[in-house]
Amino acid sequence: MWRRGVGLGWHGGRRWCSSVVRRHLEDEGDWSYASEWWGSSHCSGDGEGHTVFRSLSDQGNGVVSVVAYPSSRPAPEHWPAIERWLQERYAKIHPEFDHNGQFKILGYQWRVLRFNDNTRQSTAKIMAACRSTDYASIYLMQQPFCLAVPYLKSMASVGLTTLASSGYDLLGAVMGERNINVLCIGHGGGALPLFMASKIRGATVHSIEIDPVVITASVQAMGFPASALKETSDQFSFSCPHDADQILWEDVHDRIFLHRSDAEDFMLNNSNIYDLVFIDAYDGDDIFPRKLWDPDAPFLKALRSRLHPVHGTIVVNLHSDSDVLALFPNILPMGKYVSQVARAYKEQFGLAFTVSVPWLCNTSLVACSGVRFHKTNTSLTRDALLNGLISKSNFIDSFLDLPFPSLQYIKRGFVLVE
Repeated sequence: MWRRGVGLGWHGGRRWCSSVVRRHLEDEGDWSYASEWWGSSHCSGDGEGHTVFRSLSDQGNGVVSVVAYPSSRPAPEHWPAIERWLQERYAKIHPEFDHNGQFKILGYQWRVLRFNDNTRQSTAKIMAACRSTDYASIYLMQQPFCLAVPYLKSMASVGLTTLASSGYDLLGAVMGERNINVLCIGHGGGALPLFMASKIRGATVHSIEIDPVVITASVQAMGFPASALKETSDQFSFSCPHDADQILWEDVHDRIFLHRSDAEDFMLNNSNIYDLVFIDAYDGDDIFPRKLWDPDAPFLKALRSRLHPVHGTIVVNLHSDSDVLALFPNILPMGKYVSQVARAYKEQFGLAFTVSVPWLCNTSLVACSGVRFHKTNTSLTRDALLNGLISKSNFIDSFLDLPFPSLQYIKRGFVLVE
């Protein structure tokens, strides 16, 4: 979840796409596309979008909805290659069937998950396709390399860079030569779990979400693989083709485990040791639960026991303190807590720093043991830590083939928590 910046260079109004304006853009989640899915300047309006999912939550998230907006990328001239890939996947999985019917791309859309019609919880791009012999069966696939919101790019950049700087063999995990255990607390639309599992072949990703309505929205309307949900319950019934995950995701869906659970309960009853943990957990009132940062609550102690003691890294998404807070005291309800949260994580794990997220009033808090950063008995300085992280940024960009440069998310507003 995020808060949009005030006075941070955003220009309202519809962005009409033109190849003259931007001839080459590898990152389809670039913030310049935000005007395609932000919709009306009034949060309660849908702008050019239409609602594709709507249900009432009993977990404090109010009305959960998904609003769809047309996406300009990929352009239609690129669709035939994707259709051929889908057809090849179908033929591999169903060699016994007649393959006269061909896959057709119906289009690409942005899907925005909202709480109470005014809080944009997450955004993803989806592809919709069907077979020409069965137009009633729609295949929805979230685009896993498209992180539409800058705070997700910030979390991924600082998390992976800190992990690599802590001595972990990230290249081996990317190549699938070793396993990396990733935990995502707060599932939303599922963009970060899909990104990690798709970019890192050795990744096993556990995603925790307490709200069954959010889980249903992510699968039914945001193209998250249904088979990742390991729980069987009458609460979950998805109307997607039975072979969708096999065709669309190859082995990625087999390495993602979506759990319906309270975060604290999961940590207290879990025996896994995690290398990388992402925490992005806000409710329908836009509040980060106190039990996830209270030094006296069980969660932080349980999390420490489940984090690798040397290289284990935690990234927390927070709404940041901001200069606009003095002018608009109600705009950042989490702002006054950021320093408290940061200190709580530093005291529990040893080392903590924060970076600010471009275009948004968010902060990424990173915590780890810091064992590998302390090469001498002298205290670790801000510049030494930052330079160590920067030195790994090219490695991260290259071996993960990131569509965005991690450096801008690592160094922006860097603060070492004292």
